[in-house]
Amino acid sequence: MSTPKGNIQLTRESIMDGSMRRWLATADPSVTLATDEEHAASIAALLKARPDAPGDVWVFAYGSLIWNPTIHTLERRCADLRGYHRRFCLWTHLGRGTPDCPGLMLALERGGSCRGVAYRIAEAQAEHELMILWRREMVTGAYRPRWVKTVTLEGPVAALAFTMNPQHQRYAGRLPEAQVAAVIARAEGALGPCSKYLFSTVEHLRELGIRDHGMERLARQVEALRRPPSDLDAPPCPET
Repeated sequence: MSTPKGNIQLTRESIMDGSMRRWLATADPSVTLATDEEHAASIAALLKARPDAPGDVWVFAYGSLIWNPTIHTLERRCADLRGYHRRFCLWTHLGRGTPDCPGLMLALERGGSCRGVAYRIAEAQAEHELMILWRREMVTGAYRPRWVKTVTLEGPVAALAFTMNPQHQRYAGRLPEAQVAAVIARAEGALGPCSKYLFSTVEHLRELGIRDHGMERLARQVEALRRPPSDLDAPPCPET
């Protein structure tokens, strides 16, 4: 099975009008996609279990939600999350890869810490905006949404975060960094190159004043792997 490359845009509109879901269903009919009814039940359960008082809802972003949130928010803060770290540990054979050459996506795994962004969603729009996030992130069950404690300059914030489901079939585990770099360097899918996902995340973290040295090191490795060979890299001509 092969999937087209570079012909899908992940936008608020493509999520809301169902075109992203239709594309997923067509690209891989074997994948069981969650329904809006299942999403609504999941959202309701999470909101009922929130650890703080009812009100505006915070969402913690650590990857593409930083540079492509697709939701309407009231506020954005840099936030620290302890007990989790971002890692390329989720295989993707559609968006940023193909079945023959899968890519890797970020997820939150237990241990360490992570600096990202906390978005505040207005209480009145929370269910609607969270549905957009669920349609985007919770279509196959690869993530587990949960409440996490984050720290911002303005004070602590309880936020929703999409953490890795280690029982999911696409969980990649803790791959060696060299293997991760090689996968990201070559993979490309309907949403574009896997490397662009990495580079965009690193770029926007830097713009926020966030330095993730592991991600930056990985980006340098991927850049080197994707760099076309030059005359300086060519072996010397044989003597005649």
